[in-house]
Amino acid sequence: MSTTVMDSGALEAFVVRAKAATYAGGGGKIPAVRVSSHDLEYREGDLIYRDSYFGGTDFLGQETVHLGDRPLWGMNYYGYILSDDIDAGVAGRVVTASLSALYREGRFLGGFRHTVDGLTYTDETTGDVTRFLGVEHITTASGIRAYELRYHGGRVLD
Repeated sequence: MSTTVMDSGALEAFVVRAKAATYAGGGGKIPAVRVSSHDLEYREGDLIYRDSYFGGTDFLGQETVHLGDRPLWGMNYYGYILSDDIDAGVAGRVVTASLSALYREGRFLGGFRHTVDGLTYTDETTGDVTRFLGVEHITTASGIRAYELRYHGGRVLD
């Protein structure tokens, strides 16, 4: 693997493993890197994935992949509760269960729908690991969109 370019398939596979092991898997917690941040990390050799976010009910974050000290990939996201029909704890449980199911398919992008306790998680994405834009949301059984997260990202090239 070149130190300047990583194959898109290998990059996506690494991101999926890292996401599954950290937020969705409940692991990888490291001390806060910035004041009041929540930080997660996953490593495979010289590849390093980091997820750093702020907040809880409404939250903002960034994920990055580095090969040594070189940034290769990143994603920014902002999530928020839209309705009193759910709270942050319920949204978090639905999201982690749904993302775990998505990651078991070996991917983190693309159309996906999953139901947990009567709440429907939906992910809609355009693009691929090199450049993408998407939204995930949770809809109640009565059709109310109660949670939403918007994200975008892709390769980082010098």
